[in-house]
Parts: sequence; C-alpha cells; structure tokens
Amino acid sequence: MGSPNNKPTRIFSLHHHNTPSCTRSHQIGALLLVASTFLLTRLFDHPFTTCPPSSLNHDHTSQNVVHFSDDGSISWPQMGYGTHLSLKIYVYEEDEIDGLKELLRGREGKISVDACVKGQWGTQVKIHKLLLQSRFRTRKKEEANLFFVPAYAKCVRMMGGLNDKEINHTYVKALSQMPYFRRSGGRDHIFVFPSGAGAHLFRSWATYINRSIILTPEGDRTDKKDTSSFNTWKDIIIPGNVEDGMTKRGAAMAQPLPLSKRKYLANYLGRAQGKVGRLKLIELAKQYPDKLECPELKFSGPEKFVRMEYFQHLRNAKFCVAPRGESSWTLRFYESFFVECVPVILSDQAEFPFQNVIDYTQISIKWPSTRIGLELLEYLESIPDEDVERMIAAGRQVRCLWVYAPELESCSAMQGIMWELQRKVRQFHQSAETFWLHNRTIVNRNMVEFSSWKPPMPLP
Repeated sequence: MGSPNNKPTRIFSLHHHNTPSCTRSHQIGALLLVASTFLLTRLFDHPFTTCPPSSLNHDHTSQNVVHFSDDGSISWPQMGYGTHLSLKIYVYEEDEIDGLKELLRGREGKISVDACVKGQWGTQVKIHKLLLQSRFRTRKKEEANLFFVPAYAKCVRMMGGLNDKEINHTYVKALSQMPYFRRSGGRDHIFVFPSGAGAHLFRSWATYINRSIILTPEGDRTDKKDTSSFNTWKDIIIPGNVEDGMTKRGAAMAQPLPLSKRKYLANYLGRAQGKVGRLKLIELAKQYPDKLECPELKFSGPEKFVRMEYFQHLRNAKFCVAPRGESSWTLRFYESFFVECVPVILSDQAEFPFQNVIDYTQISIKWPSTRIGLELLEYLESIPDEDVERMIAAGRQVRCLWVYAPELESCSAMQGIMWELQRKVRQFHQSAETFWLHNRTIVNRNMVEFSSWKPPMPLP
C-alpha cells in the first residue's frame, strides 16, 4: 500500500453536505448583483459631462467625427489627433533660400501677392500668409516639427513669370539649399499645389518631393506614365478657394433663396471643355430646360458672366451639379455650400477634405458619371424638400471648414489643415542619405555632422 501522503488531493469537494441549496431567491440576487456592477462600471467609464455638441454624424457615441457647437466652434476627435494642437512649423523666408523669390514673384520679381490671391488657386497665397501669422509658427529650425516651403508656382506660371522648365530648375535649386530637407528626405516639408495639376506642376516631383507632405485640392491627377502625385497616406486634400465675397458671414454677395422660390431643380454653371459628362449635362438641359439650367458662360466681351451673376444663378436651384473637368476636383462643389444648394458630384475619382472626420453622405450626393441623363433628374425630383433642407442645414454647419480665415475664427480651413498636419509629425527624421552614431550625432555619407552641412547639397 502506498503512503497516505501519496493519495491524490481534491482541490474542490464534489459533495459538500454543509453547502445550502441554491434557491430562486439566490438566483435573482446574483442577477441583480451582476446588473448593478455592469451599470456602475459603465457610469465610471463615462464621467459626467454636459450635453455633447451637434455632430454631422447623428450617432453621438461616435468618437471619430468632428463636432460643431452652437456658437460655431468645432471639436476635433481625439483618436489619431490628440487633445489639442501643439505644432511648431518653420516657414522659409523668400530671401533665405536662393530660388524662393522667383517661385513667389517670377524671374523679374514683378508678380504681386494680390494678383496671386485671386481665383481658385489663391490657396497657395492664403495658406502662406496665415502660417506667417500663426501662433504655431516658430523661427527656430531646430525646434520645428514641420517646414513650410512657400511658392506661388501656379500663379507665376499663369502670369508668365516662369515657364515649366524654369519652375522645375528653380525648385531643385531651392531644395538643394535646405539642410533640414536633406536630413529627412523631405518627409517633414510641406508644399502647396493649388490646381488640378497637383504636384505635376513641378515636373521632377517624383524624384525630389515624393516623400513630402503635399497640400492640394486634387487627388486624381496623373502624368503621362499614369503616376499620381497624390498619396492618401501622407498628403492632405484642401478646400478650393471660394470667392471671399461669398464666405463673409452675414454679408455674402448673393444670399440663399428659400427652396420654394428657386426656379430650377438643378443647375450646372460651367463650360463644356469637350468633357463627356459636361456635354451630356448641356444636352440634358436642352431637353428639360424647366428642370436643369445650363447657361452658356462667356468670360469676355459685353456678355461676360460676372461673379455676382454667377452666384445669383447658382442659388436658383435645389441641387448644384459638379461634374469632372480637366481634373477630378471642382470649385463648384465648395461654392454650392455658400448658396445653400445640395452639391451633386459627377466626378467618380474626386477626393474631399477632412474625410477622416466628415460624413459626406449627409451633405452631398455622389452619382455615377456614367449615368447622366433623365434618370438623374427623376431621382433628384423624387427627394422630398424636408430631406433637401436637412442636407442644406448639415452643409451650413460644415462650410466654415472651406473658409481660409485667421486663427481667431473658431472654425476654418486652416484649423482643419493644422489637425491633419499634426497627424503627420514624426519624432524621428531620417533618409537614405542620413546616418547616426552611438552618441546621437547625425552625419551624412561623408561623416560630416549635420550642423556643418553646407549648401548646395546633393539631393536624393
């Protein structure tokens, strides 16, 4: 026989005669205990707060959308952004880098800022000016999170200040004088390309700034090799530049009309430009002139379509149709919010600003560009006015994010851009031509310390 100490030990006794039986009262008590524990846990997980501000997403449990308060201020979601803005951005001065002055004013220095701030490409000027005045601007390169490279290349090109070859050469020359650009391979440098051409305006973008942060309204412009300069993971879609006279609060040049007084179901105000979608709309308007307005726009001569007249036409329909033109983005999309008509997007590849936090299904309609015809008009006609009013009201909230206003404004395009830029900040900077040693010294391939890098420097 084995020793008593070798007997197996029972951790739990299967038959404990002193244990009372489990009655129905015990079961009810256990359920109540579980329920109360769950409710208390939920209560402490969600501390007492005031009522949340309104949101474009009516599900207020969502933490991933931007919220609008009654006073017009906005709250950005914390997930992926942080609790507050804490950026430090260095803005290069035009006299600091050889070549920047030409990119801002042309080879002869005669192109004015006032000339470049007008029109749909004015964002290149407005963003620059607002950053110069920003509380997030730093004048110390060594403490900067990001670096802004100012250039009005689109305006300079349109006004004959530089040709394409000169723009390309001047960009390369300027970049070769920026040690911090070399240090990170451009990853922490910001460029604005405000037109449908995107970064392709700088022909060698793919060689020199393919890792940089590009601000552009265009997300689908490709070159002859079918290469897009927009990368959704590093670049930022920005709003187009709406006429200042339309974005002034309470003093717009053309006030919205009540739905009951609008003459047309929908309108398209633009030129055909030989584009299939636009040609279809113009033909559709000829067939149904009482529903769809497509006036012939003239931009010169005695019958020139002035801006005031343009917006007066735009406000006279429930829906503003925004088809693709030379590129996928269209300024008409942004303009529609200020005359309070619902934008109907007929541009399949279009990208939009701040998609991380805005639900565009609540403020617009996107329709396949391959289905432009009577079907589209019948669909728009079937939408009840109360739904149109709801979408207009939601758009009225969000449109402040299309306005390039100073930081003192509680909601603006720059505020949205700043939040998006904050997501791009890296703690560490390196490139294929940057190396480091055990004592944290940054050196180049020739073992020269970063503080001693002298321009012009070879670029990647």
